[in-house]
Amino acid sequence: MANNFLSSKNPIMKSNVLDSKLENSHILDHSDIMTMDGAVNKSLMLLGILLCTTYISYQMPSSLLLWSGIIGGLIAVLVASFKPHTSPISAPVYAAFEGLFVGSISAIYAAQFEGIVIQAVCLTFGTLLMMLLIYKTGLIQVTEKFKMGVMMATGAIMFVYMISILGHFVGFNVPYLHEGGVIGIGVSVVILGIAALNLLIDFDAFEQGVAARAPKYMEWYVSLGLLVTLVWLYIEFLRLLSKLSRD
Repeated sequence: MANNFLSSKNPIMKSNVLDSKLENSHILDHSDIMTMDGAVNKSLMLLGILLCTTYISYQMPSSLLLWSGIIGGLIAVLVASFKPHTSPISAPVYAAFEGLFVGSISAIYAAQFEGIVIQAVCLTFGTLLMMLLIYKTGLIQVTEKFKMGVMMATGAIMFVYMISILGHFVGFNVPYLHEGGVIGIGVSVVILGIAALNLLIDFDAFEQGVAARAPKYMEWYVSLGLLVTLVWLYIEFLRLLSKLSRD
């Protein structure tokens, strides 16, 4: 039961599309605007923070660290979602807390399935590179309809995850979400597909922010969105690989 709940860590529903907030931004100095280099550097910084706390919690996993990561990460990302200007603080805080969760759940899976963590890491970054190539070549166009469709699908998945989390406390499991077999594996593949498509929206947010001359703090905001998606992908790959190992 506990493992089912842990494997259902869900992505936080977020708006990666730079909307009317940017239209009201008054930029006075070039150093105050978002740049692509700045956003990429912020992404690497967040990833570095996450990896540090992941290593710590992986070496000494505990329910305290796991729950601290879940609750702290959720609070931090919600603050950033509603108040993007707090992203320079809330984004690193999210990365630190989420690393506690990622390390703890990785240790749980590693204890059950040998080599699963490195496989999930490779698949996650392989997907990142593949989707970046697809985005750069324009193989999939990130239109407004595309964004709406992906975000609706992501919202539906989040809703199912919330039911699963609540069900954990009352002894109810969402069918096929945690199960193996053809249908269970198929569900995981579909979820991974939606998560991968979110990467395209994340990449588009980077370019939109730069083109709109967004405020500097948006570098942290879009980097946070990318990190949330990468963590989601990683957890889903862990779940899929565990299903494949059981069947």
